[in-house]
Amino acid sequence: MRNLFFTLSLFSAIFSPALARRATEKIYGVNLGSWLLLEAWMLPQEWLDMGGQDCADCSACIMTEHSFAKAYPDTVDATFAKHWETWFTQDHVQQFKEDGINTVRLPLGYWIVEALVDRPTESYPRGGLTYLRRGLSWLQDAGIQVILDHHALPGVQVAGQEFTGNCTNDPQFYTPYNYHRALVWTAVMTALTHLDPTFGSVFAIEAINEPIMDASKTPGYGDFQKNFVQTVRAVELVLGISVPHMSLGLSPSTSTSNFTAALGTASTASLFNPEVRSVLKDAIPILLDIGKDCGIEVALTFAPFKTSRSPIMTNFMDINWQYNNPSNPADAAIGSQGYDNHLYYSYGGVADANPTAYLTSVCNLQRIQNDAAVGNSPLWFGEWGLPTQFNATDEFLYKWADAQKLAYSQGAGWIFWNFKTEISSLTHGNALARQWSYLEGRNLGFLTKDPAALHDPNVCVPYIYNNTATSATPSPTA
Repeated sequence: MRNLFFTLSLFSAIFSPALARRATEKIYGVNLGSWLLLEAWMLPQEWLDMGGQDCADCSACIMTEHSFAKAYPDTVDATFAKHWETWFTQDHVQQFKEDGINTVRLPLGYWIVEALVDRPTESYPRGGLTYLRRGLSWLQDAGIQVILDHHALPGVQVAGQEFTGNCTNDPQFYTPYNYHRALVWTAVMTALTHLDPTFGSVFAIEAINEPIMDASKTPGYGDFQKNFVQTVRAVELVLGISVPHMSLGLSPSTSTSNFTAALGTASTASLFNPEVRSVLKDAIPILLDIGKDCGIEVALTFAPFKTSRSPIMTNFMDINWQYNNPSNPADAAIGSQGYDNHLYYSYGGVADANPTAYLTSVCNLQRIQNDAAVGNSPLWFGEWGLPTQFNATDEFLYKWADAQKLAYSQGAGWIFWNFKTEISSLTHGNALARQWSYLEGRNLGFLTKDPAALHDPNVCVPYIYNNTATSATPSPTA
């Protein structure tokens, strides 16, 4: 219980001053999916127009950013720049603000840090960091806080998924080499979060999106979790940010020197294990190059840095995402840490494919309580939507949206997948967007103008299990 209390008590201290007023509020958010990490199923016509392909097996044709870059090495950067320019715009940010959205989860591939790409065996579009910084500045101006989500990891973290950026049946993330690259990405993103003004609304970094569920197939993942947290906190210690139970022990003259010089000193500090020290060292030249390219070289190499910043929140998929004796990310926590759960009924395995089963399941959801019992709190639902395994009526979708919002708001809040999807002949008009797009769901009225509001606050009453019954059955009114 001490770890749970400690995490909750720090939840209000993780935001920048401009966002501190949101610290005690629920998270009401959307994902910026298919922007800086494209998933073809969400924009099938645009993908074909770009030069992509469509096939049943996403590893068999041009269905991902990696395969696209391989196929079009001379034009990939320009093609994706057009996509980045139009898929997410400042008008979307204004709509979020008007709709009461206070959080954005921003899926990123590791290749946003271009130096980490092993070319030519790995190929991805270049130039995304410029658009990331511009989008973050819009969100910051709107007062919307951001989770940087490491959505696609080096080597690929799970088989057969477009969201990994390289659809393959041979995921290789769970190796020392690729763990290392992911940690260098973490060090770079942590430094930018604290030193690049455009990152001012970032309050959390998520270590990995949806690892393999079978923990027996993710060797070393528990050590990676600990090294991820230590990497974040190491960078913060170098910046003079207070970290619980850790002290770098640098002399005053060293600790007030420029950041990259201090980072080099920290890379030899005995406080950190050899892997973290190596990560800090390898991050330095990457940060120097980014500083030059992005015009923030002074912040990284010349200007003294202050100690008034607050630590960011480290973020993991919750322990119950995996089975087969998974490591507990709560064991890696140093300071403030949040936990992410994703719940889609449309893929099966959660409830029978009918409206009553869906509503009975979500109205009696115990994931928040189960996670809290093992220290995984605060918990937010970082991905969910309205898709179903059956033809859902409009009447059901009003209830389905309400019931999920009600259930997920029992924890730290929710983040809808996705902010939008394509509306075209290939998606049968708005058939895809009707259940996958927050903006379309708002237009159709399934999702309320005020994200905290419900059409029917009693939506779950007919479906709550009878606590006095000997078996778990919905009440007779269901």
